[in-house]
Amino acid sequence: ASHTFGKGKDGTIFSVCTTVSYALEAKIELKKLGFDVRVVDLYSIKPVDKESIIKNAKETKTLVSIEDHSVIGGIGSIISNVLCEEYPKKLIKLGVKDKFGKSGNKDKLYEMYNITKEDIIKCFV
Repeated sequence: ASHTFGKGKDGTIFSVCTTVSYALEAKIELKKLGFDVRVVDLYSIKPVDKESIIKNAKETKTLVSIEDHSVIGGIGSIISNVLCEEYPKKLIKLGVKDKFGKSGNKDKLYEMYNITKEDIIKCFV
């Protein structure tokens, strides 16, 4: 299941858990820069909401996923699998790349791993 915020055509930001707030903040900032995007909260990844992923891929130009853990096996991978099978389209994955994570302050870690509002905005501008 999922919940979609907005109807923008310029892009879709797929997010989950704590990254939803970053995605919504980025949506507001992108609007000021002339980009109308939507945010999809994939709050339930099993069963995956294939219909929502495909619908948003068809209706928007740029697709971005953001997650606060490894991009390997996370929502970016799940979305990529759906796109590969149903509607091939490029997805920009933001999250922890293939390396061991660290412990510390959440905001500092998000900056270290490039999963902030600013990193989302860079995908569009």
